[in-house]
Amino acid sequence: MGRILRFILSFFIGKRIISIGTDYRPTTEDEEKYVKMMNDTKTMLIELKKAKIDSNSIFESLVEELNFALPRNGRFVELKKPEKDINERALLSDIIVGSDRYLYVELPEKADVNEFIDTIKNEGGEIVEKGPNEILARLISKNEAIKIAIKLIALGGEKNLNVRAAVGMTAAAAVERAIKLTNEVGEIPGVAFTKFGGEFALLFPSKISKIGETYSTHGNYLFLDVINSTKFIEKYGRDFLSLVMEKIKKRIEEREGKIEGYRKGGDDLVASMPTKDLALQAILEAIWESQVNDVKIRAGVGKTRKEAGENAYLSDDVKFWHPSSTVVFNLANGTYAYFIPSDFTRTLINFALNRKGEGILIFIFVFLMTFIGWQIGRWELGVIAIILSLIYALIT
Repeated sequence: MGRILRFILSFFIGKRIISIGTDYRPTTEDEEKYVKMMNDTKTMLIELKKAKIDSNSIFESLVEELNFALPRNGRFVELKKPEKDINERALLSDIIVGSDRYLYVELPEKADVNEFIDTIKNEGGEIVEKGPNEILARLISKNEAIKIAIKLIALGGEKNLNVRAAVGMTAAAAVERAIKLTNEVGEIPGVAFTKFGGEFALLFPSKISKIGETYSTHGNYLFLDVINSTKFIEKYGRDFLSLVMEKIKKRIEEREGKIEGYRKGGDDLVASMPTKDLALQAILEAIWESQVNDVKIRAGVGKTRKEAGENAYLSDDVKFWHPSSTVVFNLANGTYAYFIPSDFTRTLINFALNRKGEGILIFIFVFLMTFIGWQIGRWELGVIAIILSLIYALIT
């Protein structure tokens, strides 16, 4: 029934709905809270522009995300094919668990491990464990881990040392990926990592002559404003809006976000965030909490303030009967949104999911009426069938 419901709602919204709620299986109390809120609010993951996921697009996306000029002698290698579609469970996992990653570094016996440790610390990494020929560190994100790994490989090249590294969500995953890298390509210097369910590596068969330089100073930004704030102020007052915005600010600051350009009593703000995942985590929590205050928010996440603002206003095209809270963001070369439906839409969704027998009969009824209508040149029969079905759902 869930697939049929997504198909019907996708027709009305004009965009492909990937999921309603989530199938993610929580393992901690914090994860359970997120999953419960996602399912209670029937938060939808919607595809605005489909990402093209293959090795070429992933490499292009990696270069853009690293914001880092890769050494010319680097080779991008696919070890395992990526998934062709966005996995909502993997995406939610990054948001809930966080974007920090472990970096495992394997060094030759004659290497000075402390010199490599100093490089990691200077780049903001945290040393978890160290041995005579190995280092386990934790970084703020996968991209930061990859960048530091390249710098370590370059440092090793200066000393004629083969340095290999791997990035993983857990320490065990990073170590396992490093072993697989050696088994697949031998002892060539490189770093292994995952993207969209696939496994990849950047290899450097020859010495890195020049370490990459940063292209620009882009970061992670969150833009948000309150939808129809004028009507909200007329109904509840500006003081109440200020109170709501202060709660939203608190959520952002709890995720180490820095508020920019907010004036007390205003209905919008921009914030710089440490990572995209923390930006999504903060805004989703803020939106869910704001539902009880009758507040609807449009939000966007981007690499620049302008991109975040442009993404936020893409949410105006995502609605059923009227605008609802939405956050728009980019994945690879695609654009996606988390959409929180209104109480009315949630009522219909709950009816369809919890009373499946009636839901299936209604679907058959609407389908047949639409089909017959098109056959006899009376397309409005389908619309009438939908209206009657909605009335039935609300009454019962």
